Amino acid sequence: MEENKFAVILPILIGGLANKIIEETGLSDDEVFEKLYTSELYAALENEKTKVWTYSVPMLFDLYQAESATGNLELPEY
Repeated sequence: MEENKFAVILPILIGGLANKIIEETGLSDDEVFEKLYTSELYAALENEKTKVWTYSVPMLFDLYQAESATGNLELPEY
């Protein structure tokens, strides 16, 4: 994907994921963004080559919850 298109998609995806985390957990915006930006999931999302950005928000939320519970990010194999 062209870098400028990826740069447009990533913030939209992060916003949707952050909103889902806020809705489901009741954490504040600041708490969610602090946890999200320091997660392995966010690092994977930032890397266009991982293709994690192609996952749906519900799937990303499930991955976020699993990482939060275990401390490890395990991406599904396709």
